[in-house]
Amino acid sequence: MSVSGRKKLERFYELFSGNDHVLVLINADPDAIACAMAVKRLLWRKTASVTFSNINIIKRPDNLAMVRLLGVSLIYIKEIKISDYNRFIIVDSQPDHNENFQKINYDAVIDHHPDSGIQAPFVDIRPKYGAAATILTEYLKAAKIKPSAKLATALYYAIKTDTQNFQRQAIIEDVRAFQFLFRYANITLARRIDQADIRLNFLNYFAIALKTKRIRKGKVFVHLGKVSNPDVCVLIADFFMRIDSVNWSIISGIHDKKLIIIFRNDGLRINAGKMAKKSFGALGSAGGHKSIARAEIKISNLDSRLNQQNTQKQGNWIIKQVEKPAVKKIPEIDQKL
Repeated sequence: MSVSGRKKLERFYELFSGNDHVLVLINADPDAIACAMAVKRLLWRKTASVTFSNINIIKRPDNLAMVRLLGVSLIYIKEIKISDYNRFIIVDSQPDHNENFQKINYDAVIDHHPDSGIQAPFVDIRPKYGAAATILTEYLKAAKIKPSAKLATALYYAIKTDTQNFQRQAIIEDVRAFQFLFRYANITLARRIDQADIRLNFLNYFAIALKTKRIRKGKVFVHLGKVSNPDVCVLIADFFMRIDSVNWSIISGIHDKKLIIIFRNDGLRINAGKMAKKSFGALGSAGGHKSIARAEIKISNLDSRLNQQNTQKQGNWIIKQVEKPAVKKIPEIDQKL
């Protein structure tokens, strides 16, 4: 790590004392879980306690396997008593990414998503990095900490997952961190986590996707309607990107009174994050990276004709928004689309 990097670590350490009780907030996925584990190792013997809290209910099999196999202790946000903690950290996210993050004033924010302008005593946001785990790996190296097998495996798997085996956005720092972690990671354990990615009941959604898919100029559109878990949209979006004639995969579903839209592309076309924001940013949260993006819109924000769980109308509207964004208002529904 560079001199400036070591100074960042020193500034991070300056925030904490031995009496502090630290809460690390995450939207639990491999990168966020690994980062939280790294934060706990960095603060070992420097604070009174470090607790992880997930704002999402973990349902994806690979995430569940990661938590179980690596022995990660997580407490769901609704079971947390905020007054028990006096220091707060958010990793692999920023407060405006989810309303459950916005009730807390953070001491530290460490992330690799586009900078939303968050103000905090310590902010380290590096949008060019493929994974936030790379940033935390650099911190560990600066602190001269040899990661345990479980921590190295978590960080290794996080970088592998967030860069999709370096097929998505990544820079040389991600490669260097990956090489460093490879020395200490349990590759067999990482493979076990990686292979646990589809639940049996998710196959029903794949059947719906194959039956209802619409392909327009290299773009695959699928609207699944109500889904039990938004992660199924991610799995299907990644699945369609394996088809040689597909340049874009745009998969959506309704979950927890929100319309979730997942974007994937081949990294050669229009920036996926910019497309998501242009198409849906006026209606909810939207953004991401060049080849991976996401939008979330409250159903109550949609036109009354769209918020009645009419799957066909919702699917038609999503296509129209992507192809001809109407940022000021929801367009009329084209029944022929």
